[in-house]
Amino acid sequence: MRIEDEIKTTKFQSEIQKAHLNVIFSAGWVRARINNSLKPFGLTLEQLNVLRIVRGKHPDGIRVKDITNRMLDRSSNTTRIIDRLVEKGLTLRLSSDRDGRERAIILTANGYDMLQDIEMAWETDTPHIARITAEEALLLSDLLDKLRAEID
Repeated sequence: MRIEDEIKTTKFQSEIQKAHLNVIFSAGWVRARINNSLKPFGLTLEQLNVLRIVRGKHPDGIRVKDITNRMLDRSSNTTRIIDRLVEKGLTLRLSSDRDGRERAIILTANGYDMLQDIEMAWETDTPHIARITAEEALLLSDLLDKLRAEID
């Protein structure tokens, strides 16, 4: 559906403003669809993001501050998210040999299995990007990178 129909207006100051609003609206739309697809797994998008970051450092583990630096939504409360993942048995906190205050976060077998289950489910039903081709996804990604590029 067109952005005009979604937000019930045809009046934009410019095509740039229209694109800006479309990015904001679409981000919320994608987030809602992903969160909905994660409900059967009992996860949020932020929890999925942490699990994927931790898996990327498997089996070594990763520090909380390094997870925070890699988060898609950096305003998320990483410690609280990790607490929930530990409660669910998807991650563990390990003490560091170098510094007792530093804790490494690792993925449990259940966490690894859950990520595989989600990825398998998304192979047949990708809720957040199924309507575009791989070429269109590449173009969209390039345009969004350009949007965020620093101005020299």
